[in-house]
Formats: sequence, C-alpha cells, structure tokens
Amino acid sequence: MESNLEVWKLAHQLTLEVYKITQSFPKSEQFGLMSQMRRSVSSVPTNIIEGQARQYKKEFIQFLYIAKGSLEETNYHLYLSKDLGYITEADYVFLFELCTRIKMMLYKLIKSLSV
Repeated sequence: MESNLEVWKLAHQLTLEVYKITQSFPKSEQFGLMSQMRRSVSSVPTNIIEGQARQYKKEFIQFLYIAKGSLEETNYHLYLSKDLGYITEADYVFLFELCTRIKMMLYKLIKSLSV
C-alpha cells in the first residue's frame, strides 16, 4: 500500500525513522514514551491515506487535520525524548525538520482542498 502523495511518503519516512530511533530507548519506556511515540507518528500517514480513500473532500480534510494533530503530538514526544537524553540533539533536529516539512505540506494540501 502506498499513496502517490509526497506528504504521505515523507510521513511514512518519519514513521520509519521514529521506529528505528526508539529501538534504543530504555526498557522502562517500552510501554510509555516509546509506545506513545510510535502510535502518534504512525497515525500521521495512516490518517493521510485513510482520508485519501474517502469519498468526499470534506472527509479527506478532516483526516488531514487529525494527521496534523498527531504530528504535533509526535513533535512533543521528540522534544521530550531529547530532553530525557534518549535521542541526540542531531537526531532531534533532523526529525524536527522533517516534521516541519510535513506540517507545511499538510497545511498546503488542506488549503488546496478547501477551495
């Protein structure tokens, strides 16, 4: 399953990166931050593709807003992970910039669909 939307491709890449980086989290975070982070990040491409499959544009837009919310949640989890010392500053910056690109693309897609 793959979407032709560039924003979905980037969101999928972000999901893969977060899954890789959280593998090194402490065992004590397996059911805490690691789990929350993986759920929020995977929700981004999931909602994009689910919305794209909907019949009406209005529904698609609603799913894009949900994806945007999950992206913000992921952004905070990344910030918290950095402050807890679970990820490096360099990894945080890379992932934060990827989140920012996705956020801008979601905004533009929502705007284009709202016309």
